Amino acid sequence: MQPELALYLQRLQDVRRLSPHTVTHYRRDLEKVMAWMTEQGLQHWSDLHAQHVRQLVAQLHRQGLGGSSLGRLLSSLRGLYHWLVSEGLCRDNPALDIRPPRSPRRLPRTLDPDGVARLLDPPLPPDDPWACQDRAMMELFYSSGLRLSELVGLDVHHIDWQDASVRVLGKGRRTRDLPIGKPAIAALRAWRQRRPQHLADADDSALFLGRRGRRIHPRMVQTRLAAQAREHGLDQRLHPHMLRHSFATHLLESSGDLRAVQELLGHANLSTTQIYTHLDFQHLAQVYDAAHPRAKRRDDASEDDA
Repeated sequence: MQPELALYLQRLQDVRRLSPHTVTHYRRDLEKVMAWMTEQGLQHWSDLHAQHVRQLVAQLHRQGLGGSSLGRLLSSLRGLYHWLVSEGLCRDNPALDIRPPRSPRRLPRTLDPDGVARLLDPPLPPDDPWACQDRAMMELFYSSGLRLSELVGLDVHHIDWQDASVRVLGKGRRTRDLPIGKPAIAALRAWRQRRPQHLADADDSALFLGRRGRRIHPRMVQTRLAAQAREHGLDQRLHPHMLRHSFATHLLESSGDLRAVQELLGHANLSTTQIYTHLDFQHLAQVYDAAHPRAKRRDDASEDDA
């Protein structure tokens, strides 16, 4: 099974042009299936049938794997078998009509505007270039709603310093141009001045650097943001997507323009963006409960209705 899997993953990278991060997820999911098949005595991809897939999904669910993770695994498996069938290596797709168990949709965690201010407003230590880079990364995450993979892939020339905009390469190799707010562009300019002193190679075009002077690794970005949250007294763990979620939520609260938020986030489907409408309603409900003089009567009414 390994040779076919290797060919398929190579196709995802070379033909479909999926990001290395996405291909890694495909690999992990499909290697998990392959290991389970080996345990069951199934030696070829053509040996897998729908009842096997149902057994696998049920077993992984009992072990604690959630609906979204199982959905991704099934999507990976359907993609593999679509290719195997097209290549004449299998007769049908055993995962075609199998759906994962439903899980309650978790709302993304965000920072409130006060939390953002605590993180981004304090003055920087003048003798710490890496704090300067941290500030530039955090400002850009929050200003433009970037994904982690989009930020680490940035080169210096992707920033239009005159127009205060950035061109990013998103999922599906789709590019989009995003505005950058004034505080973010100021933080980026400050880091651009310090960046040449820390380059390992003068020809390296990476915008953000690791301690060895080369393009920063996603894990290092996560580590640096978590450290910044602790340093500024935030009571929750900060990760890059929290700043992206905060960007989307605060923008939607102010504008109400779901379609514009979809374009800025680079979502292919509006349904993906609609989760932020739930966050927005949750915020409005909290404001109502805290401020409306008759809000508490809703509890009494619910008891009467029950």
